[in-house]
Amino acid sequence: MKCPYCQATDSSVVDTTKDVTHGVIRRRRECDSCHQRFSTIERTIMTTPLLIKRDGTREEFDREKLLAGLRTACAKRPVPAAALNNLVNEIEAELQKRGRSEINSRVVGDLAVKGLLKLDHIAYIRYASVYLRMDDLHAIRDEIDHLLSEEEK
Repeated sequence: MKCPYCQATDSSVVDTTKDVTHGVIRRRRECDSCHQRFSTIERTIMTTPLLIKRDGTREEFDREKLLAGLRTACAKRPVPAAALNNLVNEIEAELQKRGRSEINSRVVGDLAVKGLLKLDHIAYIRYASVYLRMDDLHAIRDEIDHLLSEEEK
């Protein structure tokens, strides 16, 4: 591990913490040369299937791209960043659990929509209006009416 301060390649691990909610290991390190401390995060790399897009092209699953889309939908909403990270982790785990080499990108969108529905209705409407191709105000209004009727139950 390269020291971010002096670029030396030797460092010692001072402390290790496992973050079960995010599936990462955080290591606190000290550079053997300049004695500065820094942290690293390790994540297990598991294979995820290729996504088959609407136009038939294939693309690797990109958790950062999904997270960026979810963040956009949740902009200026009271949704914690940890909740979005957890949602992306759940979606990624579901894709890995299916054990297939290719999967329709619609599956990712469906999982994202379901997750956002539980987190925040406004973020759900924002994401769903693009994902479900709600082209007019009536479609969006119908979805809002559906959400309101579900809330009243």
